[in-house]
Amino acid sequence: MEAKVLRACWKWRNHPPGHEGGGARADAEVLLNAAGRRLLAGLCGVVEEVLARALPSWAVEDAKLRAGAGDPVGLWRTGGAVAGPVAFGCRLCAARRTGAAVRVVRYAPRWERVCVRHGRWLLDADADQPLEHLDLRGLPEVVAAQRRWASGGAGPERVFALARAVVARWWEQAFGWERETVWPRRLHLVAGGDAGGDLERWRVVGRDAVVFPEVVAVAEALLDPAMAELVWVDSGAGRPRALPVDGLFCRRLGERLRRAWLGPLAAADHGGPLIAWMGRVIRLRRSAGGPPGYDNDPWWLRQEHQAATMAGQLRVLGKEKKAPGSGTMWRAAVPAEQRMLITSTLDSVQEQLLQLRGVHSGPTADVARRLLRGLGHSAGLIENAWKRTALAAVNGGVPLEEMARWVDMPVEVLREMLTADGHEAGG
Repeated sequence: MEAKVLRACWKWRNHPPGHEGGGARADAEVLLNAAGRRLLAGLCGVVEEVLARALPSWAVEDAKLRAGAGDPVGLWRTGGAVAGPVAFGCRLCAARRTGAAVRVVRYAPRWERVCVRHGRWLLDADADQPLEHLDLRGLPEVVAAQRRWASGGAGPERVFALARAVVARWWEQAFGWERETVWPRRLHLVAGGDAGGDLERWRVVGRDAVVFPEVVAVAEALLDPAMAELVWVDSGAGRPRALPVDGLFCRRLGERLRRAWLGPLAAADHGGPLIAWMGRVIRLRRSAGGPPGYDNDPWWLRQEHQAATMAGQLRVLGKEKKAPGSGTMWRAAVPAEQRMLITSTLDSVQEQLLQLRGVHSGPTADVARRLLRGLGHSAGLIENAWKRTALAAVNGGVPLEEMARWVDMPVEVLREMLTADGHEAGG
């Protein structure tokens, strides 16, 4: 039976979801009312109990399905909004089981994206791009990482999401890491030998596969009680202090990732998800016995720290390419390194100020000293971010006169501020 004829058996409340640029989404999902489920079971010749075990969306309800007076009713949704991340399946595995090499999509957590039998990384199915998989031949460490991943008691979704956010942030910063040689090699391999022809796109499409071994290694480190103890030692334990740049935890983490040079870089990224996790571990330890809240739950991940999806990043890239003129979009006008420096500085301020919330106890002089030093440091970081943002805007084509109006400052004063460090500001 043709798909069009089959779909006509149900009354549909909406249209199939599509991509912004047109074309059907591979991750489209269907919800059915009771009558619709009975109809499907009859057409398949499979009892509903079996279909309920096989289809995660089978019993999902929606208010739009309740009307219909017994008619079979269907409703289109995207898979991610129904039952979690959707990935392509392996066509070779599908052919082996069914005899037909057809496109397959399935719900799959992000730590189960490797087809071990055929050495393939199975990509997200919600993105508007043609690839279904990446070839992992020559990258046995990616396959091995999936085999060894096992979660502790915190739940695999939360632990893995946090580790993925940590490593995804490093991935964005790695533009300036001359000593990072592993990721570029892997990226070229998954791109078929050379990612240079469309590097930005391949950095988006290949990221999750390329960094997967490091994500697993970070997740394992975050679950290791011995590593949490190093965080406690770095914090001064019973005598609180600022986390050092050469702390034991970040140094050991770099060693576990076979990147001894990474420790100081990770320790200096004060506004990122890793330092946020360390702060919550410390706060939870100091308030032992109380129920964890959002601010001291080790596995809570702020929305701004969550790793960007492949679909979202590809949409941004597409809009940038279509924008008329190089200076019309911030991401197109400002290099990735500069954007990351601004974001990292702002995150550092946020984390610094968050740490100051709990210093209002102790001798007056000690509390005042810590507050003044912390606030002074935060003020310096804010000024640094202000200058970087202003300079990036000017270099991106924003007229200096317009900038001066925004910041309520004479043009010449703004020009002097932006050139004080040897930079040139146009006018």
